[in-house]
Amino acid sequence: MAIMLSKTYVALKSAGASEEEAQAAAEELADYENRLASIDNRLARIESELTGLRSEMRTEIHSLRSEMGSETTSLRSEINNRFTVLTWAVGINAAATIAILGALLHGLR
Repeated sequence: MAIMLSKTYVALKSAGASEEEAQAAAEELADYENRLASIDNRLARIESELTGLRSEMRTEIHSLRSEMGSETTSLRSEINNRFTVLTWAVGINAAATIAILGALLHGLR
């Protein structure tokens, strides 16, 4: 025998429905109630999984931000070092150019 809602069955019987009609209607409503309960359970499971995924994503994002922060700091340090070397190279080149020009101009006198 299928599951049926007894209060619905009794209400339908007292409203004048036949035995078969009352039983079929009560079983049909019970099936819908079971389907809704199943949908509720699946939604609860999906919400739980989404909550877990959100937590994992937050952890991953935090980890990536930390990695990017350290990489950015490292990159800035490397760029500063290269600019320092470039500045020294330009300075030495400028000094050598001035010295050569000075020697050339001094030799023209």
